[in-house]
Amino acid sequence: MQRIKLTFQNSHGNDLSGALELPDQRPLGYALFAHCFSCGKDIPAATRISRSLVEKGFAVFRFDFTGLGGSNGDFGNTNFSSNVADLVAASQLLKDQYQAPSLLIGHSLGGAAVLAAAKDIPEAEAVITIGAPSDPEHVSHLFADQIETIETKGVAPVQLGSRTFNITKQFLTDIAKHNMKEHIGNLGKALLVFHSPLDTTVSIDEASKIFTAAKHPRSFISLDKADHLLTDAADAAYVGHTIAAWVERYISSPSSSEEKAPTPEKGHVIVKEENKAFLRHIKTDHHNWLADEPLTMGGGNQGPDPYEMLLAALGSCTSMTIRMYANHKKWPLDDLDVELSHSREHCQDSAECEQSGQQIDLITRNITLIGEELTDEQRQRLLQIAGKCPVHKTLENKIVVQDNLTPKE
Repeated sequence: MQRIKLTFQNSHGNDLSGALELPDQRPLGYALFAHCFSCGKDIPAATRISRSLVEKGFAVFRFDFTGLGGSNGDFGNTNFSSNVADLVAASQLLKDQYQAPSLLIGHSLGGAAVLAAAKDIPEAEAVITIGAPSDPEHVSHLFADQIETIETKGVAPVQLGSRTFNITKQFLTDIAKHNMKEHIGNLGKALLVFHSPLDTTVSIDEASKIFTAAKHPRSFISLDKADHLLTDAADAAYVGHTIAAWVERYISSPSSSEEKAPTPEKGHVIVKEENKAFLRHIKTDHHNWLADEPLTMGGGNQGPDPYEMLLAALGSCTSMTIRMYANHKKWPLDDLDVELSHSREHCQDSAECEQSGQQIDLITRNITLIGEELTDEQRQRLLQIAGKCPVHKTLENKIVVQDNLTPKE
């Protein structure tokens, strides 16, 4: 599993801190996770659910809402609407740099937030709520004893968990204005509702309201014996694994330019964007693969980078050429390995360069020939043959790259 730290700006210019966790293989889809009220992206439940999904092949992005965790801004100036806007900004980040989220997952008030944000994230095909209220106004019970003070003075400090937050009058006004029944009824996406009958923070009656307001396809799963924060690791893992199994019915196969790219002729290669960062889909007449840049270069490391592919082309051609020659000669070559590296060297360090002050690309090729019965003469001849492989010859030739703009469609 890869974990990538991402920072993005919300609509108010605040830098929000997020973490994208990726499986080792190409993701089955991307999920956007919204944490519970006044929590953060790294609470145990969010972490465990996310990693259970990653184990099943999904990528999960979770972030701290404005003023929480590692995100900038003042929590006292936020409200339910700003949380929804933060989710939309996060989905745009995924769309631009990776792939738009096909899953929206929300825990507690985050569940209400993903229900409200879904209309502005058209690529999302499924929404999952976990212990969520049917209406954001439900959270006001957490500070019911301070509501009069907030209404009168405009703000009051409220103890939420182990922290104190300033809750303002505008927060109360904002949570009262949302028509969640309309959001849920017009969702237009598959819905899965998780809730525990023992939840003392958000009653299971709230799950019933969400389920009743929604249209099919809709599903409900009871989290027997679980608490609101899913503090038992087994409960969180169960949620993650169940989401992965349930959602297969409702989301499309991984969005890929493979479907949009025509099949090229033999000897031609088509490269299409998978995102607006560095992920690319490469297609030949019979094969498909991904290219990317490493994390240190701002990529997602979901495929080899261009230079790795260049070295792979030379290395595989070298190996094939040596094997073909050894088989033709019936020489006792049991196995062979080719290891390559690329660097740039100043010309004065290389006898192959005639003009000083310039640089050349240096590819080092280490060839291991395995076969106890090979003679020294045979080994030297196979080393010579390595230099005759077609890709080697191409790289040493003068190469002209001709660029043409294709007509606008």
